[in-house]
Order: sequence, then structure tokens, then C-alpha cells
Amino acid sequence: MIKSVLLAAALALASPAFAAEPVRGVTDNEIVIGTYTDLSGVTAMWGVNNSNSWRLVFDQVNAAGGINGRKIRYIVEDNQYQVPRSVQAANKLINRDGVFIMVANGGTPMNNAVMPDQLAKGVANVFPLTSARSMYEPLNHLKFGLGSSYYDQIRAGLKYFTEQRGRKQVCSMAQDTDFGRDVTAGVRDQLAQEHLTLVGETLHKPTDTDFSASVARMHDAGCDLLVLGTIVRDAVQIISAVRKTGWDVDMLGQAASYDDVVAQVPGGTTEGFYSMTPMLFASDESESPDVRAFAESYHKEYGRKPNFAAQIGLTGAMVTVLALKNAGRELTVDGFVGGMESIKDYHDIFGSPAISFSPAKHQGSNESFLCVIKDGHWKAVQDTPLGY
Repeated sequence: MIKSVLLAAALALASPAFAAEPVRGVTDNEIVIGTYTDLSGVTAMWGVNNSNSWRLVFDQVNAAGGINGRKIRYIVEDNQYQVPRSVQAANKLINRDGVFIMVANGGTPMNNAVMPDQLAKGVANVFPLTSARSMYEPLNHLKFGLGSSYYDQIRAGLKYFTEQRGRKQVCSMAQDTDFGRDVTAGVRDQLAQEHLTLVGETLHKPTDTDFSASVARMHDAGCDLLVLGTIVRDAVQIISAVRKTGWDVDMLGQAASYDDVVAQVPGGTTEGFYSMTPMLFASDESESPDVRAFAESYHKEYGRKPNFAAQIGLTGAMVTVLALKNAGRELTVDGFVGGMESIKDYHDIFGSPAISFSPAKHQGSNESFLCVIKDGHWKAVQDTPLGY
């Protein structure tokens, strides 16, 4: 009789009515997380350093026992900042590796190309390595952006220059990509808000290297502010082209050009260049023990100092880990989304604006700081972040 009861109980537990439905990328002891990013292309200084920080955090979490009893298996694929390679990499991560979520995917056009299929398969896109608005708009329960968008940054920075510095003859030089168009949209909308018009505009390919003719056109247009929808290499090349002409004009970039590589160009070429950024770069000489500890761990692991992209990676990874913890042991997609949406007023170690989410808001923050290059380093123009 006892054996019959035990057998019946065992069969009941094994039946579909009682078995938990499997969740993609989640087992009893593992969570599979994937990233495609630039490890060897024109933005590799962003992709490599950013994904390094995600791996550093995940490794530390695993060493401490994991999240709710599970270790993280982190898979990174090189997209070389190319759309076709991104689609190929995402297909592998989603269909072969079966990732639970994708994080820190690199590049605006790359994310835009991949996301429709990715989201349709129930794989969340978390804190991609781009500040484009399409990373969190329109609202989708599987899309999360970490900080202010390029659009937010440019509108806030442009408002500062027109109202505080009296700049009225605004021109735009941007990549002819989804990223560049997002920057240009911010320029146009803020100028319209202030009843101003765009004086001049140029578009270029991410691989272009000669900007002398484009700079000459902007000079002839009488610009008193150049807004750059550029990343690192093309930002330096445009700034260099402007300096060679002897033209004294303010230039404003955004987070993609807020990088030590831009600040430390030999000869002081980039001195006086401005950028907006969702968080301030904190060097390994920071007074914060947490920042110094991060820099030390990063250097020990990768043999280099962390750059700004590495900082973004650390904050993104820490917030993602918190969301996974909030989701509890019975991890599901909806549970992860709920875990993210429950995060309120999170403060990272770098003094960034508070990060919060809700069911109606999947952008962590829309404030940003204005910085300028001085003596080969980025310096905050003011301590408080700007909005518009």
C-alpha cells in the first residue's frame, strides 16, 4: 500500500501538469547570457573594454556562488561593427547557444537590424552599447536602455550652448547611419524648440577619413557651433581638419566621442572639444575606493586600465545582476522584466544620475553631463547633469 502511494506521488510529480516549463537559457545551475559587439573593427576600443567589464562582473558573481544558485555562462561574439556579422552572431547566440537574454550588443544599426527577430523569440535586449532612442522606444517589455540617449544628450547640450553661450549658427556633421541620424534628430528638434534653423549639414560613412572639404563647407556656412554625430576615429579626424584651417569654432559631441583616445590625441589637437555623457569617467586615481578597486581588478584581469566603455559595462552588468537577483529562483522572462522594473534610484560607483525603471519606463536615466577636454583629460563643465 505504501509503495503504491509513493509510486503514484512520483508519477504525479513527473507528469506535465506538475513539471515546470523549461526556460530558454536557464537550467538548474546555469544562466546563459550573450553579446555581439565589436572586438576587431572600427569601434573595438568600445566593444572590447565594455564586454570585458561584463565578464569581470559575471566572473566575480560566479566566484561568490552565482545568482540564486545559478552560475552565468557568458558568450561574446565579434560583429566587427557590421550589420551582416551582427545578424549572423545573433542567430548563433539565439538559436544555437539558446541565450536567456542578450546584453551590451554593439552598434545602433546592428541592434535595429537584429531586434525584430530577437524580441519575437522572447530574448530581452538589455543595455546595448549604443545610446540610440530605438533601444528603449517604442516601449517594449523586452527592451531596456541604461542611460540618456544620443538624442537626449544633444538636446541638453545644444540648449546649454544656445542659452548659456549664445550660439545661434548651428551646423551638424554626422555619420550617415541610424546613430548619426539620431544625433541629427536631436539637433533639429532642439533648434525647432528654440525657433532656430540648422545652418549647415554634412553626412559621412563610418569609414570615411578625409573631411577637409566638409569642414570647408561648414566654415563657409558661418557656423558658430559644430555638433558631431561621430564616434572616436571620425571625431578626431574632423577636429583635426578644423584645427588645420585655424577655424576657432565650438564643437560638441556625445557619449560615443567621450573617450580617452579623443582626449589624449598628441599635440593637444582636441583641446577644447566638448561632449555630452550619461556618466562621468572616473580614473584609477579617483578618491572613491570602489572606483580604485574596480580599476585594479580590471587591470589585473586584462592588463590595461578601464576606459569609459568599461565603466558603462560595469554599471550595466551590476544593474543586470540586481534584476536577476530580484527575479528570484524561479527565473522566467517575465520574472526578469519584473526584476528590472522594480529597480528604483540605483546609484553606481561613478556618481552617475540615479537609474530607475518601471512598467512604463525602460530608460534608466535621461540626464547627461557636459564635459570638455582640458590638458589631455575630460573635465566636467559643471557638476550637475543637464536636461532639456
